[in-house]
Amino acid sequence: MKNLYIDFDGVILDTITPIYNLAKKLNLDVKTQTKEVGLLYSKIDWETLIEESTDLNDSINAIKKLDASKKFNISILTHINSLKEAKAKIEFINSLFEDLTIIPVPKTVPKTMMTKTKDAILVDDYSGNLRLWKEAGGIPVKFTKEREECEFINIISLEELLEIFK
Repeated sequence: MKNLYIDFDGVILDTITPIYNLAKKLNLDVKTQTKEVGLLYSKIDWETLIEESTDLNDSINAIKKLDASKKFNISILTHINSLKEAKAKIEFINSLFEDLTIIPVPKTVPKTMMTKTKDAILVDDYSGNLRLWKEAGGIPVKFTKEREECEFINIISLEELLEIFK
């Protein structure tokens, strides 16, 4: 059984689009104003955001299929900016899955520092996380809403993992 780590924001739920839209309304540049954007993330009502966010490309059902396949030891590996965010994500995942590990990672800590990455799969939408994962001996898989050319295995549905890792 292969260890599979799945990112939350931008892979399971589309929480990023509403946050970026809010940052834009507040004239915050998400790429350069990291301190201000971090503060914005910490002030968000995460329960409401998660409740109002859509799942991406049927990711929730895909995780259920991946779990049922017994091919993977699945964990949710997600960066967080506050304990409120961690709590909301944990409650959401626990409401859908009976026994899935959730690993909240402080935003300033690389995901590679929280897990054993060697030969483990990380599905993430952020290439920076995937580069670090690869450097640490893991298998990086980029999740996108639509197929794109990139330096990593690219998937648009988590179900594709069943074919890729037979």
